[in-house]
Amino acid sequence: MLRMLGSPRRCCDGITRRETLQVGGAAALGGWSLPQLLQADELSVLEAKAKSVIFIFLLGGAATQDMFDLKPEAPAEVRSVFNPIDTVVPGIQICEHLPRLAQWTDRTAIIRSVNHKAGCHNCMPLYTGFDQLLPDQHPRVSDSPSMGSVCEYLKPGENDFPAYLFMPCWLGWGQSFRRSGPYGGYLGKRYDALTTECMPTMPDGGFTPAAGTPQTVLGRPLLPASVMQDGLTLDRLSTRRSLLDQLDDQRRQADIMLTAGSFDRSQQQAFNILTSAGLRDAFDIEQETPELRDRYGRTLFGESTLIARRLVERGVKFINVTWDLFWGPVEIDYDAWDTHTNNFEILKTNKLPGLDQTLTALFEDLDARGLLDETLIVLTSEMGRTPRINGSAGRDHWTFCYSSLLAGAGIRGGQLYGSSDSQAGYVADLPVRPADICATVYHCLGINPDLRLPDLGGRPVEIANGGRVIEEIMV
Repeated sequence: MLRMLGSPRRCCDGITRRETLQVGGAAALGGWSLPQLLQADELSVLEAKAKSVIFIFLLGGAATQDMFDLKPEAPAEVRSVFNPIDTVVPGIQICEHLPRLAQWTDRTAIIRSVNHKAGCHNCMPLYTGFDQLLPDQHPRVSDSPSMGSVCEYLKPGENDFPAYLFMPCWLGWGQSFRRSGPYGGYLGKRYDALTTECMPTMPDGGFTPAAGTPQTVLGRPLLPASVMQDGLTLDRLSTRRSLLDQLDDQRRQADIMLTAGSFDRSQQQAFNILTSAGLRDAFDIEQETPELRDRYGRTLFGESTLIARRLVERGVKFINVTWDLFWGPVEIDYDAWDTHTNNFEILKTNKLPGLDQTLTALFEDLDARGLLDETLIVLTSEMGRTPRINGSAGRDHWTFCYSSLLAGAGIRGGQLYGSSDSQAGYVADLPVRPADICATVYHCLGINPDLRLPDLGGRPVEIANGGRVIEEIMV
C-alpha cells in the first residue's frame, strides 16, 4: 500500500501528487480516499498574513502575576511585590520591570486566560494543541506533530532550505531530559526541526547552581556538523553522497519505504547544512554591528533571537527560540522560569530585564527592516505559577490560568483578550486553550487549522487538535 507522505505536492520518496493519483486511481491510499486527499490539498492553504513565525518559549512556567497580569489589590500573600505601569495603550498595564515592552503594546495582543489540564511542565499543548494528560513527557512516534513540523511537512518539495529551525538546543537539553512537543510525531522524524547545538557558559566561569540563584547564560547556537573535516572538499562530499544514494536504492528495493524516507530526508538535510552557504551565513552574526548585538544582549537568548531575525530574512517559516533551564550537562542557571524559590529576585535582577531587552530589540529590528508586519511573534510558556506565594518567596506550578503574547503579522495590536479572577488564579472570561493559540498561528501562516493529516492508524486528525482561531485579536 502506498501512503501519501511528505508535502501535498510531493511525497517523501519523490513521487508527485499527480503520479500518486495516477497510481492510486479510485483506491484508498494510506487510509485516505482520493476525495479526502483532494480536500486536504485544498484545505492546506489560506491567504497568509505571516511569512514566518518566531516562537519564543520560556521553559519552566513564567509568572503571569508578575509580568502581564498584576493584581495590586490582591491579598499580600498573592500580589506581586512589583508595581504595574501604564503602557502606550490606555488601560493596559504590565510589570514595571518591562518598561521597553510597555512601548510596544500597541503592536501586541496579551491573552490573560490561557489554561490547560495536561499537567505541569507538559510542553505538548503549546506546540501541538494536544492537551490531554499523558503517562510521561517523553516524545513518542504517536504524538501529534508540532506546528513547525507541519510547516516542514507542507513545504514545497523543491525547497531544500529548512522550514523549521529550533534553537539553541533540543528542548530539555539543559536538564538532560528530552521533552515532548516540538517534534514530527506521527508524521515522522523526517519532519523534526533542524536543531542547533550550544555550549552555554557564564561570565564568571564555573558555577554549581542552587535554587533561587539566577545566572546570566552566555553562548551561541551552532549548526550541527557545519564545519567540514580537513581535506573533505565539496567534490568528495558529493561522491560520498552518490555512493550513499546507491545504497539507498538497494534499501528501497527491500520494501522499507517508510524507514528509507526518514533516512533519506535526514541525510539530505545534513548534506544541505554542509553545502548551504545561505544557511551558514544566517548564523554568522559577526556580520551584524556590535551596537545591534549589544541591543539584543550578548547572551545565549539574545544571540539566538538575533539569529532568528536573520533566518526570517532568509524565508525560514517557523523558528523556535527557547529560554531553557541549565543544570544537567552544564551547571549554570538552575531555575530559569521555574521559580519555586526567590521568584521576585530572579525576575527583577535576571529574567525580566533580559526578556525586556531582547524582545524589544527584536521588535525594533524587524520593524526597521519592514519585517514586523509579515512576521508573527509568539511569547508563551508551558504553564503559569500559583497565585499564592510559598514559604520560599516563590510560586509553584499552575496550569489553570496564565498569559501569552502575540505580536506582528496578522495581530491587531493594543488588545487584551480574556481575563483572570481577582488573584490571577482562574479564568474569569474568554478561556483560551493552547490549541486555540496553535490554530491562530496556523491561520496567520495561511494554513487551515482544520486540515486533517493521517496518524499512525490512518485516521485523519486536525493539525490544531480542535483549536479555534482567536478572531478577536486578528486584523
